[in-house]
Amino acid sequence: MEYKDYYKILGVPKGADEKTIKAAYRRLARKYHPDVNKGSAERFKEINEAHTVLSDPEKRKRYDTLGPDWERYARAGTEARSPFEGQEVRFGHGGDAGAFSDFFRSIFGDLGGGRRGRGGFTTVEFGDLGDLGGAEWGGSGTGLGKGSDVEAAIELTIEEAFRGTRKTISLELDEPCKACGGAGNVDRKPCPKCHGTGWARGQRHLEVKIPGGVDTGSRVRVAGEGARAGGGSGDLYLRVVVKPDPRFERKGDDLYVDLPVPVADAALGAEVSVPTLKGQVSMKIPPETSSGRVFRLPGYGMPRLKGGNAGDQYVRVQIILPPRLGPREKELFEELRKLGAETSR
Repeated sequence: MEYKDYYKILGVPKGADEKTIKAAYRRLARKYHPDVNKGSAERFKEINEAHTVLSDPEKRKRYDTLGPDWERYARAGTEARSPFEGQEVRFGHGGDAGAFSDFFRSIFGDLGGGRRGRGGFTTVEFGDLGDLGGAEWGGSGTGLGKGSDVEAAIELTIEEAFRGTRKTISLELDEPCKACGGAGNVDRKPCPKCHGTGWARGQRHLEVKIPGGVDTGSRVRVAGEGARAGGGSGDLYLRVVVKPDPRFERKGDDLYVDLPVPVADAALGAEVSVPTLKGQVSMKIPPETSSGRVFRLPGYGMPRLKGGNAGDQYVRVQIILPPRLGPREKELFEELRKLGAETSR
């Protein structure tokens, strides 16, 4: 099986950055799109395959590390020692990988971390791949690559992250021109809308559902709402940012809140009202509670994304004094100071 030089296919140097790779891919994809250039389907598939590998940091790293010597690892067996320290690499074949070559399938498979591709071909797994963004390839499609995945940020309040919410968002994406169907021409003349490029800027409005329990850094997948191309649509990944809240501090699934307590209530004990994301709740504090003491409210933290019980809320007591002491209050505090001095002798 012949080694494929993906850098040569895209016409970029090995050290090319993401922007250079994307620009080269778009230029070549427009030139060799089968709807524009008849008889170029194979070349288009090859360009799409090269972009699939080089535009993904994980795939590119493994491709660069194996390099032209990849076949030696394949010959060593189905479970060969890989050049990745502490990891195992499995080479597999079989089934129909659709728009991808045997070379691609031998190294990457469907890259689904154990999932099967839509065409049913054997998965090729690398240990500890992590989340590869749900990229699945295969099936008996048209031979055109599917659209790329898209990532966008979405900002939530802590209440929205707690309960889950629905949000309407707007996306601007380059997509196949609707006027010419991505061909770049109408009646053999350059398309007046996309000026012959086959691509046009489009705006999309989506209502998306955010589950309760997300945190800053969480990614929510919206299937089929990424960039569109001849082989289908990619997915949209929403990168969550939860805005800081002046009341609650979040640590994982647990919440922390500071509760101001008058000095008399802390000394004598009292029933106090505590803010939670479920509303105000009553909590008893025992006599002689010192400032900084922490109490736990089980199940009042954030819901867990993977199910099960929610986190907890921790209440930190902060003893407060009246803003202004009257004569009688000063007199009582003076008596307390004298009593304290006498008991310490």
